Order: sequence, then C-alpha cells, then structure tokens
Amino acid sequence: MKLILLSGGSGKRLWPLSGEVRSKAFLKLLPAPDGGRESMLERVVRQLKAADLLESTHIITHYSQLDLIRSQTGDRVPILTEPHKRGTLTAIALACAQLQAQPGADPEEVLLFMPVDPYVEASFYDRLRELPTVLRTSGASLALLGTRPASPSTQYGYIVPQAGEPGLPYYPVARFVEKPEPERVDQLLQEGALWNCGIFAFTLGFITRTLQEYGLPTDPEQLLERYESLPETSFDKEIVEHTPGSIVVPYEGSWEDLGSWEAFTRHLGGRQLGIGSVSADSLNTHLVSELDRPIHIIGLSDLIVAASEAGILVSSKADSSRIKEILPGDSAHGKGKPLGWGNLELLSPQETDGQSERYLYRLKILPGCRYTYDSLPGHQTGVKHLWIILSGAGFAKIRGQDRELAPGVVLSLDDRELEYIQARQSGIEAICVQMN
Repeated sequence: MKLILLSGGSGKRLWPLSGEVRSKAFLKLLPAPDGGRESMLERVVRQLKAADLLESTHIITHYSQLDLIRSQTGDRVPILTEPHKRGTLTAIALACAQLQAQPGADPEEVLLFMPVDPYVEASFYDRLRELPTVLRTSGASLALLGTRPASPSTQYGYIVPQAGEPGLPYYPVARFVEKPEPERVDQLLQEGALWNCGIFAFTLGFITRTLQEYGLPTDPEQLLERYESLPETSFDKEIVEHTPGSIVVPYEGSWEDLGSWEAFTRHLGGRQLGIGSVSADSLNTHLVSELDRPIHIIGLSDLIVAASEAGILVSSKADSSRIKEILPGDSAHGKGKPLGWGNLELLSPQETDGQSERYLYRLKILPGCRYTYDSLPGHQTGVKHLWIILSGAGFAKIRGQDRELAPGVVLSLDDRELEYIQARQSGIEAICVQMN
C-alpha cells in the first residue's frame, strides 16, 4: 500500500494566520508532546511514524508549498508537486500517473489518498491499515472511510450506506449527500449516514483505467502539458459518485476537520497564544496572535481574535467562517505577499535618480525555509543587495561558504554571490535593499 496525503486549500477559513500558501495544515498552534507547538501536518507525520506507515507515505501539493512542507517534514516524506491548483481530481490523477510511471509499478497495489490534516487519534491509522484487505476481500473497486457523526452537522459531506451482511467490516454505498441543509441532517442520521472523511482506497490499475475513460492522460508528461487548461473539480464529484459498487468502512473513533476557528480553538490547550491577555470574564474567548505588539481582550465572550501581518479578525466563533465570503482572491493576504518560504512586503515604492532603481523590502523567512533572490519582484541578475537581519537566526550560503546570521548582521553583496538564505527554527526577519 502507498499512502498519499493531499495538501491544498485556499486557507481562508483560518485567516489571517492562514493564506493561499500557508494553509491551516502548516499552522504551528497545536500542543506537541515535547511541550512546544506543532502543526497538523507535523502531528499527522508523527502519528504515521508511530503507526509504521510513514515509509509508504507520499505528499502531493502545489509547488508553492514545497519549501514549507520540507521545513516541517525534512526528507522523511517524498513530495510530488503540481504546477497549478486544479482540485483533488487533477492532484490525484497526477500522483497516480507519476506512481504508475515508476519502474516496477504494480497494477494491483492499493493506493490510499487522504487529506494532509485530519485531527484523529492513533486508532484511526489502524483502521487505515485494514482498507487494502477489505478492498480485496469485498471485490469492490473503491473503498471509503466514514466516521460516526459526533453530532448533527451541516459542515461535512455524508455517506449513506446500504444494509450490509452481518459480521462484515464494510457496507455498500447507497448514495452521497454533500453538506446537507439543516432539515435533512436528522433524517440522514436515522439512515445511519457517516461523515465522509475524504479518504479513498483503490488499486493503481483501477485508477489508471478510470482516468483513461474520463479522458485524462495517464502519462505524467502529457498530463502536465494539459494541466493549466484542465477544469478545477473534485475527485468525489467526478469519480467517486460515479463508481458503482463502492463500499464504506465505518470508523468508530474520534475524527475532526479543524476547518474553522471554532473547531481549532478547542484543541489549542490554552486561551491565549501570542502577546496580550484575555480577561477571566471573557468566557470561551481565544486570542491567537503573531504580532509583536500586545492585544488585550476584556469582558467579551465567545470570540476569536486572530492577528498576523495579513490583518486582524474579531468575530464570534460561530460566525468566523464567514470571513471567506469577504476575502476575494489575494486580498486575504493584506499588503504582504505570501510565498513558499515566508512573507515579502514592499515597504517603499520604486526610487530612481535617472540611472538606478531601488526597492526596499521587509522579509520574513519561515522556520526551516530557504530563500533565494529570484523570489524578489523586479529582480535582475548582477545587482547589489544590502541585508539587515532584524531578528531570528540562520545562515547565508555565500560563494559556497556558510555565514551565520543573527540580529544586527549586515550583508552587502550581489545575487551572484548569494546562493540562498536558510532560516533556523526561530525563522528570520530582515530588511533588504535592492539597488538595480
């Protein structure tokens, strides 16, 4: 079995900390076993290692998230990248095409796709391990995992099962219902409907044939040539809902999609992350801030106050997801430009004296991430740059040599001398002057 984690999403529901590049899976907000904080991705990787599944795991993601994923997983997980975000159908198709093209690929090998960021307990991975056996013994082409609803909810899709044979660990799938209206939820629960966890298991041979019938190339190079022109759509809608004889395996343990501030704050392990305070009479209110200035909350209950350089959100927890309705496109990112390695902000407009141009940038390089000059807008080769390190630590690779970076360090060099800047776990904040 190969396990492929799907990484993507627009990152709007946990704005302003998440965005187009740094989606919720990468936010280091959850309590970690060592007493620090870890992201959902780091939590999943840790759990996969404990379940002896990490060696068979891959990640498929947009190329803009490559450095961020590497900073959190190191070289423990192979990463497949897609050139454009086109939804789960094309992401799964590309991953399958690349796996099918590998020497010795076995058409009978089971591929298991799941989101990169479920919030689950260890027993969940024991259930995952059973899916290849259930798939083979059932004779089904496609197996899904569904969890027993913890409460009536309109936020999840549902899988409605048919009556199965007694003693079997799966049910035939009757139909799918996507995020139902409130009046339909009780009826679905009476029918024994399960929350759809977004987990699919099938053989490499099945998906190769299915994608060919759908009209997608199974050769990775041919698929990449068409990638930009492909429509954005989901694997559920285009493949799963049209595959007859699918089965669903129920999972009885805890499963959550921490896709809102209301859900996320239940697992923060405290009411405050960042500088500031929450008064004792501010019941069920959380502060999550990345700013270097304090935020104080007094006498206000049932709120989320979240702050970063992209902006500040003050909302009731119940309504916090409405933020995605008022954040069209790139406006979710404020005046900074999010990139795979961190955030870039142009502090001053272009200056010119008739012969030269100057740009002043403020950069934040995320912990463990690597910056190169080609990230700078208007970058030209052979131009001078002045760097001033404001905070954090890391090193610069200059003409093949490492130069340690710390607050107060100043670098004056051109881009032909600098290979890259690598941040350590503290990250790096710096000012850069580019003189063309």
